[in-house]
Amino acid sequence: MKDLGLNIIGKIKTDKGFSIKIEKEYIEALKGIKDFQYIQVVYWFDKVEDRNLKIEKKPYKKGPDELGVFATRSPFRPNPIGIETVYLIDVDYENGIIYIPYIDAFDNTPVLDIKPYMPSIDRVENIEMPEWCKHWPNCYEKSGDFNWGEEFNF
Repeated sequence: MKDLGLNIIGKIKTDKGFSIKIEKEYIEALKGIKDFQYIQVVYWFDKVEDRNLKIEKKPYKKGPDELGVFATRSPFRPNPIGIETVYLIDVDYENGIIYIPYIDAFDNTPVLDIKPYMPSIDRVENIEMPEWCKHWPNCYEKSGDFNWGEEFNF
């Protein structure tokens, strides 16, 4: 990824709960992050091999038969980048570890960036969704109790 000027700043760890282990050279960049309740994690789906997919066939059980990949949350995309807002449990500044309750990624997934979640620029108050997914939870806090297995085909 160096040819694009991207740096891997850490790795997602899933062995003993969920956390993000920051590379030593970036630990100081964590200063002040614990003051935020949520963070946005940008990561690279490094295990995705199909990067030429443009149309997903029935990606959502209750959705249309086909959707363009840009209308999905599928990891199979031209640039397999994941972006997820997660609750920040704690930060070990000394060892460069951010503790989180969950993230939809595999162990050792490369992390490209971390940003604080800020409602003034990240939250949309009034949003219209397609009919097939209007029943999904309207906030992160309610998503944990939702049966996502009934929604996705990927």
